[in-house]
Amino acid sequence: MIGSLTLDQLRVLVTIADTGSFSAAGRRLGRVQSAISQAVATLEDVQGVTLFDRSGFRPTLTDVGRVLVTQARTVLSGAARFEAVAAGTRAGLEAELTVAIDPLVPTTAFIDSLHALRAEFPSLPVNFSTEGLGGAERRLRRGDAALALCILLPAVPDDVAALPLIDIDLVSVVSPTHPLAALDSPVTLTDLEEHTQLVLSDPAAPDGPSYGIIGTRVWRFVELSRRLDFLLAGLGWCRMPEYLVAPHLADGRLVSLAIEDHAARATGPLTIYAAQMRDRALGRAGSWLLNEMRVRLS
Repeated sequence: MIGSLTLDQLRVLVTIADTGSFSAAGRRLGRVQSAISQAVATLEDVQGVTLFDRSGFRPTLTDVGRVLVTQARTVLSGAARFEAVAAGTRAGLEAELTVAIDPLVPTTAFIDSLHALRAEFPSLPVNFSTEGLGGAERRLRRGDAALALCILLPAVPDDVAALPLIDIDLVSVVSPTHPLAALDSPVTLTDLEEHTQLVLSDPAAPDGPSYGIIGTRVWRFVELSRRLDFLLAGLGWCRMPEYLVAPHLADGRLVSLAIEDHAARATGPLTIYAAQMRDRALGRAGSWLLNEMRVRLS
């Protein structure tokens, strides 16, 4: 009961709207028509509204009745989710699963895994957020996420349990209209320092440690897609995940840079980890999702 309102009264109201009559609602709910009529009369009396116009051959919903049927559906749906979450918790399922990912994480396998998770645990509330560089780890540490898909630089912290999921190859690229693309010889460190580098940045710590930055001409981005827009527009150079720029390299909208200086080359692929705090074990659904992603990315 919600105050003087019961879920049963709302269920009767919705069933009448769905079946078209009191008698049909009674048959669906396994009750005599008089019980249905009494439930509606009580609901009208307690709420002080008229839900049905009874002047015709068959009662029809009033304007307020149609609005309240919609509200009743919402309440019943919420009650069903309430019961489903409680039942899942009794069965060992976490009350909700919160996941955060860094911008460099490939999304296709993650999206497919979320579809599979929804099919396996249809009543599980899932919260998801895409963070700036370093943001997923930060949410994990604050307890705002149970699982983070992220890079961990310069190394995996001792208090984080991290499972390597996939290595991301980075390639140095630039628009064919950019001056660096017109050089006849391999690009040197001095060449790069003369041009703007487009880098991903942690918005919460813009002055924090920087990795792979060359020179002082730096434009910082939180979103990988926006950095790609600026790259395609010829406004700078950067290292991008190969999977993301491969189509643009193929159609000539980007070209790769042959870098001569060892110090200017990428140090190797970046590892994407599935990370959790060591003192906070994943629940049943989180562990299932993690295993699903491992299979898809293997």
